[in-house]
Amino acid sequence: MAVSSSDLSTAEIDRKFVFHPFTMLADHERSGPPVVITQGKGAVLTDERGIDYVDAMAGLWCVNVGYGRSEIADALRDQANQLSYCHAFSSMSSDKPALLAQRLIDMAPAGMSKVFFGNSGSDANDTQVKLVWYYNNALGRPQKKKIIARQRGYHGVTIMTAGLTGLPGLHAGFDLPLPMVRHTTAPRRLWEGHGLTDAEFTAKLVADLEELIAREGADTIGAMIMEPVMGAGGVIAPPEGYYAAMRDVLRRHDILLIADEVICGFGRLGAMFGSELLDMQPDMITVAKGLTSAYFPLSACIVGQKVWDVLSGAGSQFGAFGHGYTYSSHPLGAAAALANLDLIDKENMLARVADEGAHMQAALRAAFADHPLVGEVRGQALIGAVEFVKEVRDTGPVAFDPALKVAARIVKGALDRGVIGRALPSADTVAFSPPFVIQREEIDRSVAAFRDAADQVLAELRGSGDA
Repeated sequence: MAVSSSDLSTAEIDRKFVFHPFTMLADHERSGPPVVITQGKGAVLTDERGIDYVDAMAGLWCVNVGYGRSEIADALRDQANQLSYCHAFSSMSSDKPALLAQRLIDMAPAGMSKVFFGNSGSDANDTQVKLVWYYNNALGRPQKKKIIARQRGYHGVTIMTAGLTGLPGLHAGFDLPLPMVRHTTAPRRLWEGHGLTDAEFTAKLVADLEELIAREGADTIGAMIMEPVMGAGGVIAPPEGYYAAMRDVLRRHDILLIADEVICGFGRLGAMFGSELLDMQPDMITVAKGLTSAYFPLSACIVGQKVWDVLSGAGSQFGAFGHGYTYSSHPLGAAAALANLDLIDKENMLARVADEGAHMQAALRAAFADHPLVGEVRGQALIGAVEFVKEVRDTGPVAFDPALKVAARIVKGALDRGVIGRALPSADTVAFSPPFVIQREEIDRSVAAFRDAADQVLAELRGSGDA
């Protein structure tokens, strides 16, 4: 006889019935979740036992204005009462998405023209690829369809965007990447750039891109997608001069540039858009997470005038634009986004990100710069990472055996100390990306928890002869 769910704990119900993303499935089915979160306020989450945790990752880089903001909750309630849904097909419109689109164009880097709304960063980047293909078909260039991404870049989990993502774990078992995807070198200072100056490293990265374009043929490549600062791939910022040099290559070969601002957009780097801060000058911009601070699923493709002029003129060839989602331009999502952007402006959060981000960067470096396991501490504003390596030699770093799960053990140790963090894939790296409203003492508590956890794992590795 089946066991009634009323006889089970929430953790047991989760273990039995929930199919979790990015999880070792068999392990979860055996053990269940480590905690069950039931409440959040500011930068603090509370589990069903009443234990508090500082969320050092803002969920998945997304709860920027913090948990429990009544301003956004009220906006969602009011909008649900006023107009719970309106589709956007066949020129149908509702007020909030129109107001949000105007606001996004007003705040976006120069040259942007129109906004296409979706549900997540994954589907938005998928849409960007379709737009690139549509654009080149409209121009009579059906062969110009390949998309370049970077090793370690993260762009989503759809069939297309998981392939664009340059992390092997997203390809394994899924027959990815698709055949039109190509990857070029990641701007990782610790690894690919070890021992090089900024100028030398930039020259190497540009040469790698040029070689890839020459090998594939510029007339077969439609676009390149890049995060201003790479997130899940390791919190990687490029060397000085990188974007200007890469941009020159792309323009010379008539290859569009897509800026994936899903993490960086709306203040994470202390500016509204990372692409503007780093002078990327993209043709298209993808936003999601920080658009609503994750209070409602919403993404947007912001399309530049150059691209829009071609798209809007293609109706005579292809008829009505044949792409969109049931939930495109969802009025609840737009209401949440408008309230979220109001909070960012009203509370001057960009200045707060700069101030608290400077403190977090200093605290991370003070705690980890001389730690025996640490290869590099990096980041800017309120995004940071610590990468753990077995050792660093003159010839470069030496990684731990992945089976040791060094970063995952450190994250587990931090959780035991009341701090939620994240181990990033394909390297022993832990990330920090807290809500903008995090208090300074919560930053210090988070850094101290991770330092104590790293010390614990160091002792374990020395005991087993692995360090």
